[in-house]
Amino acid sequence: MSEACTHDCGNCSSDCGERTAPQSLNNANNKGVKKVIAVVSGKGGVGKSLVTSMLAVSAAKKGLKTAILDADITGPSIPKSFGVHEKATCDEAGTVMYPPVTKSGIKLMSLNLLVENETDPVIWRGPVIASAVKQFWEEVDWGDVDCMFVDCPPGTGDVPLTIFQSLPVDGIVVVTSPQELVSMIVDKAVKMAQMMDIPVLGIVENMSYFKCPDCGNVHYIYGKSHVDEKAAEHGIDTVAKLPMDPHVAAKVDAGCAEDLDVSELSAIAQKIEDIQK
Repeated sequence: MSEACTHDCGNCSSDCGERTAPQSLNNANNKGVKKVIAVVSGKGGVGKSLVTSMLAVSAAKKGLKTAILDADITGPSIPKSFGVHEKATCDEAGTVMYPPVTKSGIKLMSLNLLVENETDPVIWRGPVIASAVKQFWEEVDWGDVDCMFVDCPPGTGDVPLTIFQSLPVDGIVVVTSPQELVSMIVDKAVKMAQMMDIPVLGIVENMSYFKCPDCGNVHYIYGKSHVDEKAAEHGIDTVAKLPMDPHVAAKVDAGCAEDLDVSELSAIAQKIEDIQK
């Protein structure tokens, strides 16, 4: 730690004890949450929210009590993916919020469940956004949850750092796409996880390929995948490759994420289930 340290990790990239020591924000509202899995990406537009939804659906199908904390405050898409439009409620004092529940029982908390209009922009600075994420963790009555998935905003800035330091994150799933540039972004996300001493449970390469419905041939629209080599480089043994599939987009747009085929993520889902606390 530098002698000039202000203890504001959001403005510092040093790898020090202050950064890796998590804050304790456990209270009565979240003490029933057993596992927390952060879904991260180094850049936007790679399908991180889709993967978060699919992992939650996979866990729910196994009979686990599941929740999603949508920490992508400025781009909250999780509620729409599940067709949830009802607003979150709170107690009479206005100090405890209650998360809406999807048709299969997945608990959700997202800023879109609090704003008057879903299309209203969130024009907040980083510290305010990070504070909102803390409130979702501390002030929502989550009840009993076997596995909570946190949909993180892209990058390695204020909010992912707040999540890693303030929530008891048990593991990270990195989402990427096949472009060569993204390989560098994966390195950043994995190295941040290592700095925070949190294990990377797997890498999901979204839009990995397209399978022609007529001839059955596989086409690599963004170039041949190198995700296996990148995973091996970091000692990550669980990789999933999701195809480009217009049916997936249609189901998500229709709010039917619970109807998605999540079998491609079974290995990573099993690794999450096997985490020992």
